[in-house]
Parts: sequence; structure tokens; C-alpha cells
Amino acid sequence: MTRVKRGYVARKRRKKVLSLTKGFRGSSSVLFRSANQRNMKALKYAYRDRRKMKREFRKLWITRINAATRMSNMTYSTFIHKLKKANIVLNRKLLAQLAVRDQQVFQQLFSYIEGV
Repeated sequence: MTRVKRGYVARKRRKKVLSLTKGFRGSSSVLFRSANQRNMKALKYAYRDRRKMKREFRKLWITRINAATRMSNMTYSTFIHKLKKANIVLNRKLLAQLAVRDQQVFQQLFSYIEGV
């Protein structure tokens, strides 16, 4: 079997990994083998946390909506139930933004729900 000299292909691959790990601590940004391991681990964390972020934001929105509804003597679950009963289709992100930034509109929404 003949010897394969990888030349610029190997150098290109290693440089790509080292450029991805720029800013990592210690040898993780200098030595190829440890840099490659840290890069694979970082990609796993990124994949996991992209999904985790969606859960965390949903929890935050629900907490904000709950706080705003409790100021008007109603719980989050009854508020969402009355929204669905009144055929108002607003997602939790939008409701949380209304509760934080535009409380007058949120109160109008609240009074509309009470009427239905």
C-alpha cells in the first residue's frame, strides 16, 4: 500500500478546528487534539442549549404573564382559559411583552375577557 501524504488538506482541517476554538482557555485553543475535543463538546452543548433556550423563555413568559394577571386578581390558568374561550389567539411571548411594556393594552385585554 502506498503512503498517503495529506499535505494542505490536513493543515486546512486543523486550522479550521483551531480557528473554531479561538478564545478557549489553555491548550484547548492551541493543541489540535484537545482543541478538537473541546470543539466537539462545545457543539454538543450548543445543540442541547438551543432546545433548552426555548424551554427557558417559555417559562419566563409564563412567569411574567402570571405576575401581571395576579395584579388583577386572576391566576394564569384562568386567564389562558378565558383567552381561549373568547377565541383570542395570542402567543405567550406577545402576552408577556404586553404585560411588561404596554400594561394599558394588557388591561384592555383583561377587561374584554371579563365581559365575555
